[in-house]
Amino acid sequence: MATSSSSATSNHTTEKRPIAFGTLIAALWVPLATVIGVVTSWQVQEIDRDWVERQQAACRHMPLPTMEHVAAWAGPVLGISAVVVCVLLAKRIRRLHGVPLWGTKRGLVAYIGVWPGVLTIPLELFLLYATYSPVDSGPILGDCG
Repeated sequence: MATSSSSATSNHTTEKRPIAFGTLIAALWVPLATVIGVVTSWQVQEIDRDWVERQQAACRHMPLPTMEHVAAWAGPVLGISAVVVCVLLAKRIRRLHGVPLWGTKRGLVAYIGVWPGVLTIPLELFLLYATYSPVDSGPILGDCG
């Protein structure tokens, strides 16, 4: 009987649990949020450049476009959310499977996808700061006379 109870215990511990659909979504969210966050932050520069050109063409100061504020906030929010989701996913995989994040295929995707996000969060935060900081000289309107 001792052998049957130990074999039943070992079968229970080696039994693989299926990975939930939510885990797949979380693993794919990390690299997707990282890429979209970077693209959105760089879009702030394009929006600002277009705004300056429109002001110069109209020869008057215009308010900042709302889309620039939305894009400036979206970058850091997406970057930070990618890191948070990756940490939560690592805890879940560790709890359910007893392996580190990179021990599963889905976890490896999240692990690889989070590092560029961690490196770009300072850039995204800087672009957010630049959006709200006053520009000393402002756009040069040129010869409007």
